[in-house]
Amino acid sequence: MSLENTLVIIPALNEASTIDSVVKTLQDKGLSHIRVVDNGSQDATVDVAVEAGAEVVQEPIQGYGQACWRGLQAVPEHIEWILFCDADGSDDLSQLPEFFDQRQGYDLILGNRRGTAAGRQQLSPVQNFGNWLSGALIAWGWGYRFQDLGPLRLIRKAALEQIGMRDRNFGWTVEMQARAVECGLRICELPVNYLPRQGGQSKISGTLSGSIKAGTIILTTLAALYWQTLWRQPVVESGTEKKQSILLFLSAFLLVVGTVYILPYGNFKEQFAVFHFWIGSAIMGAGFILAWMLRSIPGVWFWGVAIATRLLLLTMYPGDDIWRYIWEGYIQLQGFSPYDLPPLAEVLKPLRPEWWGEINHPYASAIYPPVTQFGFRALASIGLWVPLFKAAFVAADLAVCWLLCRRFGHRATLLYAWNPLVLYSFAGGGHYDSWFVLPLVMAWFWFDRPNTEPTADALPPLTYLGSALLVGISIAVKWISLPVLTFVVWHGLRRGRIGIALLSGITGLLPMVLAAVPFCTVTSCPLVQVNSSFVVTGRSAELIPHIVGEFWDPSRAANWLYAFPLALVVVWLLLRANSFHKFTEWYLICLMVISPIIHFWYLSWLMPFLVVSRNLGSRLISLSAYGYFVLLHMASNGNYSWFLPETLRHVLWWPFVLGVAWSSARVTWPKLKMAPKLNRT
Repeated sequence: MSLENTLVIIPALNEASTIDSVVKTLQDKGLSHIRVVDNGSQDATVDVAVEAGAEVVQEPIQGYGQACWRGLQAVPEHIEWILFCDADGSDDLSQLPEFFDQRQGYDLILGNRRGTAAGRQQLSPVQNFGNWLSGALIAWGWGYRFQDLGPLRLIRKAALEQIGMRDRNFGWTVEMQARAVECGLRICELPVNYLPRQGGQSKISGTLSGSIKAGTIILTTLAALYWQTLWRQPVVESGTEKKQSILLFLSAFLLVVGTVYILPYGNFKEQFAVFHFWIGSAIMGAGFILAWMLRSIPGVWFWGVAIATRLLLLTMYPGDDIWRYIWEGYIQLQGFSPYDLPPLAEVLKPLRPEWWGEINHPYASAIYPPVTQFGFRALASIGLWVPLFKAAFVAADLAVCWLLCRRFGHRATLLYAWNPLVLYSFAGGGHYDSWFVLPLVMAWFWFDRPNTEPTADALPPLTYLGSALLVGISIAVKWISLPVLTFVVWHGLRRGRIGIALLSGITGLLPMVLAAVPFCTVTSCPLVQVNSSFVVTGRSAELIPHIVGEFWDPSRAANWLYAFPLALVVVWLLLRANSFHKFTEWYLICLMVISPIIHFWYLSWLMPFLVVSRNLGSRLISLSAYGYFVLLHMASNGNYSWFLPETLRHVLWWPFVLGVAWSSARVTWPKLKMAPKLNRT
């Protein structure tokens, strides 16, 4: 088998320790035309390659694609095939005969590192995920599923000329594969082993920043290619379908790129992290806004973006609450109650791990309800790992996505599943609130059944009891659900079903009572820290309490005052709302503006209900709420006043208030409209 018609191109940057063995292995396989492209090496790569018998060409402009492109210049006329491989010795060149055997039937032969156990083992989790994501995006955009973006590949020179490669960086491989599908080339993927790097330092997978940079370039390349593909398609009637395809791709692309951009900037203690976080979040926000205009969405796109963005954000540095979760789970395993002892307690000093300094409010004992504490303990018994805790919160978050999709379809659920505020709150920041949202959504679906009028008197007893139990679980995860239980009870009372109403109330309180037993005694049950300064006087990005405080300064030290207007709101809603959805959404809307303690992730509580109401205020605050992070930027510069500047307070809240008012003016208490059960778009 003659290989005289095959040229090997090897991009190389500081690979003096490995290039000799790579060249000689290729020669042993019968390859005599070997071209090493030196991409600006500062070591002896050139000398070693020349001595090994390779042709060396210089390319001073760095970039993987730039080096490959340089290697394709002045290719001899008799060359029909181009083989690309890496210079670091990681490609298993012993499998090259398998590549050459496939030349008769294919135009592009790729090495699939994920096709062998050895290959998968050598790829980092980031590489495995990046390959999966790129393959999925090509499948969605071009209809062909690749398993890998491996460097070892054999392609006809004529096919390469037909593709017309343009990328000059890490997008080279993905461009070749996407364009190969577009050009109708015959493609083959062969399982190959992948070896540990034999020397030198990785330019991509060796660091997180390198991986993120490469990933961003790959995604950008795919976006540009897909854009070009869309515009090359013939225009259909009025261009509507084409416009929708472009909107879908841009929305998904911006969400993924924005997610990738913010990954290195989760530690807001770093001085400029918030600015970069805002830039990435703005990109995500643009994608979210474009999603509002979509008329339909295939399930593979919906779930692909929803899952991919969340998996990416699992790698992000979390908010400081998560260290508190891990600590409280950990000390429970050591036999201590987090309600009895603050992290600063002297008796807990020997238990302090290396990350103990990350715990917030170390002077205060636990404020999280008892079921939540059991969750923290269960996770801590598996391991004190941030990704584990975040994965548990994301699992509940995705379960909410699934429930919303089943009832309302993919298009409506975009307002939750692709919402940047939701994405960061659970997967990025690692806040446990998805545990509270999930049973609340389940209770909503149990109570507001499709094709059932919310005013019906004959709701089955199990509807009341099941909803009450699920609300009770939500209460035992986060106290804030307690008023929702009053709706279930009142709904029964006003219809004369006194026994069912009372039983519903007992059922709803049961999870909290049972979960509290291990933490309480006959004389003490310290589940609510009513004397904690964090609860009594703590403030953050509040609206109405801030306005009141401007006129009445003593109110700043009395958070309890706002229980009265909130109680009036609950009474008003009990008299007005006939559906679980209406009561809960409006209770949460009013809670947001009345509560003296508001954090960014609290606003995620509204978002499942947005799927039905499409409330403009909730949509807008999904974007304006990012003004909250100026507090963390101020803290990174030594300003711990935790006082949101007046301008940003307006920027955060008034889009919400005006948007809610506008939506309310347009539609007053609309009936719930359920999507057909089989509609998933």
